[in-house]
Amino acid sequence: MSAPQAAALAWCGLPEGMPRWTAYIGMGGNLGNVRQALEHALHGLSAQPGIEVLAMSPLYGSRPVDADGPDYVNAVAAVHSVLGPHELLACLMRLEREGERQRPYRHAPRTLDLDLLWYGGHTCETPALSLPHPRMMGRAFVLAPWLALLGQQGLNPAEACPDVAWPSAADLAHMTAQQGLWPI
Repeated sequence: MSAPQAAALAWCGLPEGMPRWTAYIGMGGNLGNVRQALEHALHGLSAQPGIEVLAMSPLYGSRPVDADGPDYVNAVAAVHSVLGPHELLACLMRLEREGERQRPYRHAPRTLDLDLLWYGGHTCETPALSLPHPRMMGRAFVLAPWLALLGQQGLNPAEACPDVAWPSAADLAHMTAQQGLWPI
């Protein structure tokens, strides 16, 4: 490992030589200043020992899907992490609380929503966490930003996340039109 790579790992808190996993995090909200909430969440992820934020997708607006309230702002972030999936989820939930997320009822409007979509190809089914995220494949507000992010990084989706059954371009276009999604 080069000196600059080691310095980058030390800076972001990833201990040299520890295994790390790529994870994708769905981000969004529809109450308050969502753009600012997303920036704070990215900063919070970057400040967490054991997490390196790699990139964030462009922002997309969407109508609520299976939810209430005003339109959403959505994105997907890519991270490297030495944390396990449950520890990473705990970090996401802490950031939601810091972002004043309230949960008065299921699918309520929210200031910040952080979902662990995919974690290094791992599968998990516990009361607290399902991996990959069980509803991601039916949500254009997740798929379009995620695919845009992978494109930004020069990654082929089928190679980056080979266990994900990516929709065809036509299916994604249909889903996007049906659900109401637009670039911001």
